[in-house]
Amino acid sequence: MNHEQAAFMTAMFVQGLENEYTITRKVLAAVPEEKKDFRPDPDARTAFALASHIASSDVWFLNGILKGEFIPEGDKKFRSVVEIVAYYEREFPAALSKVKALSPDKLAKVIPAFGMFELPAAAYLAFVTNHSIHHRGQLATYLRPMGSKVPNIYGGSFDEPMQMPATAR
Repeated sequence: MNHEQAAFMTAMFVQGLENEYTITRKVLAAVPEEKKDFRPDPDARTAFALASHIASSDVWFLNGILKGEFIPEGDKKFRSVVEIVAYYEREFPAALSKVKALSPDKLAKVIPAFGMFELPAAAYLAFVTNHSIHHRGQLATYLRPMGSKVPNIYGGSFDEPMQMPATAR
């Protein structure tokens, strides 16, 4: 991948991640504190563990792109859902802003990951997007059984119907 391609790919994925951030934040915030230990199956993660993983890994991936290496670490330890949301609100936009400012040279640099991938830094933005959406979808399916409301994700939900802007009608 050349520098120009890396810069284009980054611009495209950063814009998508900025949109996904808002949705992910709503799903994380919808986890009821009093039911954060809910899991739909004994083999599933709890809602709290899944929310912790989403917030931690989204930021971890972006920081790995910034550092030019992915050093494995566990999910952050949080005490509450409010703490997860606050961490995500603080750290994700800050890290994404720094990725957005990387030079084309750094964006095109190949970074090995997990002993399986050797991709240009910019290509890992697609991985961040897919990984986050995957786990956010899991967490969203927990919400209604926990007694919470499912936010509008890519269109309306029963709990938050889509509102068309007056100019789109």
